[in-house]
Amino acid sequence: MNKIEIDINQRDFCYTCYRPSVSCMCKYINKIETKTKFIILMHPKEFKKTKNGTGQFTKNTLSNSELFIGIDFTNHAKINALLEDSTNDCYLLYPSETSLNLSNEKVPSEKNIVIFIIDSTWPCSKKMIKSSKNLQKLKMLSFDADKLSEFKIKKQPNEYCLSTIESTQYIIELLNKQNIENNTKEELSNMTKPFKKMVEYQLECLKRRKDPRYK
Repeated sequence: MNKIEIDINQRDFCYTCYRPSVSCMCKYINKIETKTKFIILMHPKEFKKTKNGTGQFTKNTLSNSELFIGIDFTNHAKINALLEDSTNDCYLLYPSETSLNLSNEKVPSEKNIVIFIIDSTWPCSKKMIKSSKNLQKLKMLSFDADKLSEFKIKKQPNEYCLSTIESTQYIIELLNKQNIENNTKEELSNMTKPFKKMVEYQLECLKRRKDPRYK
């Protein structure tokens, strides 16, 4: 992980989920094994948003995953090693006119599948791709979401935009249907538990702030 300064404001801090200890969600993490390797590329601004943390939840949930923080990954040694490995078939989760739509298309590969997922806002995601020449060369993936995000504490660009952990859950569900993955419904349902508990916690905090009894 890149060395990025964390402002913990002198509070106890969890260095697993990178949240203040009082709002740590690690006890809700349920590890998931996948054949597919997931690489989460987190923008530095996202790393500092302790109220969000869905990229970190995703990484902590998936055993076969790594998380890297940055903007320009052109010369990132570990990423380039994955891209240059002839046994890997690498994809970037990003909608485009030429992206492979997992909702109705099968991943045409018998190699090890590696999926890169950008954890950032849409404007910052575009900047990361524009800056990273190696990411520009990747085949792109997309899917058709048929459910709304449960990220009630964050305004999404449109109603079908999902958080990083919700998107990853959706991808694994689709890979299950293609017999590439073999995860149970219970595993997938539990995958987003830390995310849902985080949202519940934040909503409760907002409620308390508005309640005159706590002022």
